[in-house]
Amino acid sequence: MATPLISLLALASGPQAMPSMDHSAVACPSTPVPLPSGLEGWGRRQPVRAGGTVSTATTVALGSGVTATLLPTLQVTYAVPPHKPGEPASSGGMFAFSVQTAGRYRVALGSSAWIDVLSGTTSVTSVAHAHGPDCTGVRKMVDFDLAPGRYLLQVAGNGGATLPLMVVRLK
Repeated sequence: MATPLISLLALASGPQAMPSMDHSAVACPSTPVPLPSGLEGWGRRQPVRAGGTVSTATTVALGSGVTATLLPTLQVTYAVPPHKPGEPASSGGMFAFSVQTAGRYRVALGSSAWIDVLSGTTSVTSVAHAHGPDCTGVRKMVDFDLAPGRYLLQVAGNGGATLPLMVVRLK
């Protein structure tokens, strides 16, 4: 029986060449793609180190992108167990942010890591999920309706030791 051509191509090229089933690969131009309104801070990311506990959570400013150095998952003590903690060899961390005005807020990530937004020890339910705009480096966006207060952003299951991320208020 003949092996289908697609199987041979997959074996020859390796898994990294196969596009994700839920989001097709896009050929990106050599010039940077403009970021959508509200995500401009993504292009000016500053380096930060993730906290490993609630008390050491790194504070991130709304609208400011960061490139976070994460911790090995086994070194993170989450406020509540993540809904999807990832493999023991994955990375994660804790971040804090403050909301002054009630509204819809978006967490943008450069990977498919799992996130939980917490108010105290209560998980906030997300209201929308989307892929980031093609060719921007934003891989995943998750929206939350938030009241004024301090929030904890738990990152879990990241495949690498760094993660671009940003929290922004939507207009």
